[in-house]
Amino acid sequence: WGALEDVALAEARRQFEVNVFGLMRLTQQVLPSMRAARAGTIVNVSSMGGRIWTPAGGWYYATKHALEVLSDVLRVETRPFGIHVVVVQPGRIRSDWSAIAARSLRASAARSAYAAQMDAMARLLESYAGAARPEVVAEAVARALADARPRRRYAVPAEARAMILARRLLPDGAWERLVQASIRAAGREK
Repeated sequence: WGALEDVALAEARRQFEVNVFGLMRLTQQVLPSMRAARAGTIVNVSSMGGRIWTPAGGWYYATKHALEVLSDVLRVETRPFGIHVVVVQPGRIRSDWSAIAARSLRASAARSAYAAQMDAMARLLESYAGAARPEVVAEAVARALADARPRRRYAVPAEARAMILARRLLPDGAWERLVQASIRAAGREK
């Protein structure tokens, strides 16, 4: 995590390797068997960040946006073979992820021109401690796998669905103002 200018391109590539290319390579490996069986469900765990964005997470969000698009294309390509492709979009989930992201953000912003904004974003990430229990993600995956006709997307918890809906409904300028207001509020919480 960090301002786009501050994150080394090697780190950005690593995120794409893990979140996009590794996942798609595994998918390429399982598809021949699924096509032969004319059945199966691929569940890709993305993020609400595949549909929304905030400063500091540009590279991460780019990988999740890519995963969303690849999942949509894969869904259409594999449908004739009886294969379902589902995306689970977790929002704020209680885990070590937010603390790790906040530490990474603080390290990348130490001598950055964006330090104040990044510090506020780190505080927002640290506030994830009160987030939803991780089981909501497992439950969404289980629902997707159990349903004979799974939905295309499962956003969890309800807060993630609300954020994705807000982003879809708000014009770009209104979304940017909402994000900036959240950053200012976090900056005042020192």
